[in-house]
Amino acid sequence: PSLPYILSCSDDMSVKLWDWNQDLECTQYFEGHQHYVMQIKFNPKDTNTFASGSLDRSIKVWGLGSPVAHYTLEGHERGVNCLDYYPSGDKPYILSGADDKTVKIWDYQTKSIVHSFDGHSHNVCAVLFHPKLPIIASASEDGTVRLWSSTTYRAESTLNYGMERAWALAATKESNMLACGFDEGCVVVELGSDDPVASMDNTGKVVWAKNNEIQTANVRGLASSSGDEEGLPDGERLPVVPRDLGACELYPQMLKHNCNGRFVAVCGDGEFIIYTAQALRNKAFGQALDFVWSGTGTGDYCIRESISKIKFFKNFKESKSIRPATSSAEGLFGGNCVGVKGGDGSILFYDWDSGSFIRKIDVDAKEVYWSESGNMVCIATGDSAYVLSYDAQATAAAVAMGQVDEEVGIEGTFDLLYEISDTVTSGKWVGDCFIFLNNAGRLNYIVGGKVQTLVHLETSAAGTTKHAVLGYLSKENRVYLIDKGLNITSYSVMLSVLEYQTAVMRGDFDSANELLSTIPESEYTTVARFLESQGFKEEAMAVTTDPDHKFDLSLELGHIDIAHSLMEEIPEEDKDATDTMTKWKRLSDAALKDSNFDLCEAASVASNDYAGLLLMYSAIGNHAGMEDLAISAQAGGKTNIAFSAYFLTGNVEACADILIATNRLPEAAFFARTYLPSRVDEIVALWKADLTEVSESAAEALISPSMDKSSFPDFDVAVQVEEMFLAQRASTKETGISGTDYLSAKADLDLDLIGLVKSRNQPPEAEPVEGTEVAAEEKVPEEEMDVDGGEEDEALKAEMEAQAAAAAAAAEEEARIAAEMEEQAQTEAENAAAAEPEEQAEPADEAVEKKDTMDDFGDDW
Repeated sequence: PSLPYILSCSDDMSVKLWDWNQDLECTQYFEGHQHYVMQIKFNPKDTNTFASGSLDRSIKVWGLGSPVAHYTLEGHERGVNCLDYYPSGDKPYILSGADDKTVKIWDYQTKSIVHSFDGHSHNVCAVLFHPKLPIIASASEDGTVRLWSSTTYRAESTLNYGMERAWALAATKESNMLACGFDEGCVVVELGSDDPVASMDNTGKVVWAKNNEIQTANVRGLASSSGDEEGLPDGERLPVVPRDLGACELYPQMLKHNCNGRFVAVCGDGEFIIYTAQALRNKAFGQALDFVWSGTGTGDYCIRESISKIKFFKNFKESKSIRPATSSAEGLFGGNCVGVKGGDGSILFYDWDSGSFIRKIDVDAKEVYWSESGNMVCIATGDSAYVLSYDAQATAAAVAMGQVDEEVGIEGTFDLLYEISDTVTSGKWVGDCFIFLNNAGRLNYIVGGKVQTLVHLETSAAGTTKHAVLGYLSKENRVYLIDKGLNITSYSVMLSVLEYQTAVMRGDFDSANELLSTIPESEYTTVARFLESQGFKEEAMAVTTDPDHKFDLSLELGHIDIAHSLMEEIPEEDKDATDTMTKWKRLSDAALKDSNFDLCEAASVASNDYAGLLLMYSAIGNHAGMEDLAISAQAGGKTNIAFSAYFLTGNVEACADILIATNRLPEAAFFARTYLPSRVDEIVALWKADLTEVSESAAEALISPSMDKSSFPDFDVAVQVEEMFLAQRASTKETGISGTDYLSAKADLDLDLIGLVKSRNQPPEAEPVEGTEVAAEEKVPEEEMDVDGGEEDEALKAEMEAQAAAAAAAAEEEARIAAEMEEQAQTEAENAAAAEPEEQAEPADEAVEKKDTMDDFGDDW
């Protein structure tokens, strides 16, 4: 790996060395094989040497400095197709596969065969020492990949995917994956479990296994702050400095400290070894399928010797053995009681001291976690977990008095407290609080059946967790996790907070209040959220230091004055933030629900809630507020709200301007035709100019009153009505319309103003005088006979006189209407100045008064 060399082998029975720094020039030949050279491999322990396998049935070991082989290994009966070196330096092994259907392990120091594997029915094409697992893999033309133990040399498994001949194998030291190449494709399989094999004692000393190597480190103080230095943030990888303890004689599949951390047990390949935790000195060993420590005794442990026999050890000496009351013992769990996993999907608990049967629980347990006090236990299954209480005194009393039923056990020892509806992958008890990781990568803790999430962790590509709970240090208030790459991280979990929450769940509020003073203020929000989840919202609002949380609680509890004071304390730079606007809107809704209109208006203005202001102003009749809303909404770009507000206040000119400004010219034209006929020509001209850019013919089809007044019936009357409307609006702008006039004003909305004005402008028809018609009829023939040239002058003169008379009549009518309007305004002012109107009136008088008001308003128009 440190030199620019490439080796190649060929059917020309030679091996060649190429130097890529010299344009891949062949710099050395290695000759000596008598047949095709099938594969070559560098020695990872000494990269100056390599081995080659040939169809001449031999394996030769070469050095880069010599063209002649150092030595030859012979033993295969047919040609050698493949070989591999042992990845670690503790064993001088070469692995080979040949056409004689065998796989052999060679010791290249003694040049002898260590072991030969038989089982393939055709040529072996590829062999591999797995760089991470104690596994040997071999691929053959018989279509199978066989797995063997590299320590016991037992056949572990055979993989056959029906994809014809197997040709190639590959693996990496970072994972448990194995890639297999066949005629018809490639298969990648995961071998065993890649969960970290590690354990931490109560002082922060961590021991882990990396293949056969055992290493240790101390994580105490690495994450916490010291002096002026700040501690590492949560989730940051700890800068551990590992120390090698040595190599283990077996491949560790389980590693666990005893209760006080003095010893560590390693189990794997059907054996167990107990070491001292400091120097890895052998304390005890033996054959065992499973190994578990006692929760109390320093040298007390239990092993599963077979599927039908369990042995107990006390102070490292065998004390008793039992045969579990189940058809097959499939597993073993340690702690304050010995748990035996039954083949029927149950778990049986036995007493450590006497070996007596305590209780059978019908759950398919995957793991069992005992609390430090031994009064609580969590039994984790495949998709849920159960937390039970355990009465050790009842067990001791029953055992002492001999009241143990061999079939039922001891009544009343276990009681279900609550269920965790989640998959528990690893966990740790801290007092009565259980901290655990679920399969989705969430670090949670549960107190009294209430689950609280601490953090969401990174997951694998399949969405499953990559971490395991390593332990908890109460002096540092941190929980430690380890991932599959043996990286250790930590997260802050205050012990005082857990104790407080436990006291609240027990209902011991006196103790909880005493513990509250020991909790740092930085954790008050966590405590408040817990209190909120338990329904103590008033207490949560008093405890929390988070303004957002306090605001939410104050609204839930109806304390809108507190919520308003919190909003007033928001810094100036955050007042325009989206979150702030949302809070103002929520406060506005709460104030409206409480009928606090002043606060509702202030909150709506602060949050620019134009729609809410429109609703409120229109409901309570706030004319001034509606005018202000129209201006602010238009400035804020909410033209729909601005249009509605202007329209409700009678400012039709502003409505038309908004339609023009937003290029809604067709709507503006029709709006003006109804409410502002004097601006129809102006708006139609704008519409035509805009429409010309799209279609000139369509623009030419538009007409305005100045172009053809006949197409706009009663247009002049409409202009006159507009003037009257504007005049009346100006007269009532200061005083407004009294609420007592609501019924009459509401009825006025149905008046036909154009018809009313037309009827006022038309002079009354004179009553015909008796004999007039006769005289006219008699006079017609004389006029018809008059053909004098002055007839046209007389007709024109008569027409002009008629127009002058009509103009005079119109002016007189307008003066009369103006006088009546002024008189009505004066009358209304006098009525408003009156002390108090009479509240009691006869129904008949009210009807007459309403009718008079209607007639008066009609007369005004």
